[in-house]
Amino acid sequence: MRTLRMKDCNTLNTLVLPMSIKDFIAAASEKLTPTERRIAELVLNDPTLIAFGTVSDLANRAGTSRPSIVRFATKLGFDGYTDLQSWIRNQLSLQLSSPSQRIRQQDGTTTPVRSAIKEAIDQAFAALDEQRLLALATPIAAAKNVWILSGETSMAGAYVLHSGLTMIRPDVHLVVEHSTGRELSSAAPGDTAVVFDFARYRRNSITTARALEQLGVTIVAITDGPLSPLASLTQTWCELNIPAVGPFDSSIPAVMAAELLVAQVVHQLGDQARQRIDRLESLWQATDTFLNYTPRPDR
Repeated sequence: MRTLRMKDCNTLNTLVLPMSIKDFIAAASEKLTPTERRIAELVLNDPTLIAFGTVSDLANRAGTSRPSIVRFATKLGFDGYTDLQSWIRNQLSLQLSSPSQRIRQQDGTTTPVRSAIKEAIDQAFAALDEQRLLALATPIAAAKNVWILSGETSMAGAYVLHSGLTMIRPDVHLVVEHSTGRELSSAAPGDTAVVFDFARYRRNSITTARALEQLGVTIVAITDGPLSPLASLTQTWCELNIPAVGPFDSSIPAVMAAELLVAQVVHQLGDQARQRIDRLESLWQATDTFLNYTPRPDR
C-alpha cells in the first residue's frame, strides 16, 4: 500500500497514512503540464475512468494521446498506466462493503433489510417505466441470437430472463463464465447481449461485454448507475438500486427487471410468442411434465 508520511507537531512522530489519488495529484501538481492537469481533473471527477477503462479510453475523454496518459501516471509516481489502474481498482474495492464486513454490522433485526428492499423495488419500478422497457426489449425481440451474461450478484436475474425468453423465442443462450469463449465464438452483428452486473463488477462480464460490443453485438445493460463500466458501452441500459440483504446484495431488483423484460418482449413478439408457448404446452402435456394436481379451484 502506498503511504504518505506526515509529521505530528506535538509528538514529532512520523504518521504513516494511506494515500488517495488526490494526494498523488497534489504532490505532483507543480510538475503537471496543462494537458496533464486536464487528465487530472477527469480522474478526480471519476476515478472509474481509469479503473475500468483503457489508455485509449482515457486519452479520448481527455482529448489527448496515449503517451500523455502514460506520462501522467509516471509523474504521479507509478510505473505506468497499468500500475496506476491496479492501485485505483484496489482503492475502489476497499470502499465497497464486503460480505465479511456486512455480517458484522447487522443489528439483529430485519427492519433495515425490509426497508431497503422496499425502496429498491420502488426505484426499480420507477427506472423501468414503459419507455425504458420498450427501449430495452426491442433489441431482444429483434435479435437473431440473445446472449445473457451476468456477474455473481445478478445471476438470479439472468436465470429468470433465460427461463422466460426461451419459452417465447428461439436462440437464447445463458453464457457461463468457464465457457465464455467457446459459447460466444459465433456471436455476430444482429445479435443482442443482455448483461447483468453490479458493483463489485465481475471482470469476466465486463471484458466479455466490451469484446461483444467490438464485434457489433448490441448490448443491453442491467446495472447500477452511469459510472458502471457497462453504461459506457451502450445507450440501452437501466439503473437499479441494489440493497444489501444481510451480508449479500439483494437479487430482487435483477429478478424484477428480468420479469418485466420478458413481459415486454412477449408483447412485442405477439403471435410468435403465443404460438411458441402453445407448442411448448403441447410438449409438456405429451411428456406428462406436471403432476395432475390442482388444489386451487380457479386453475
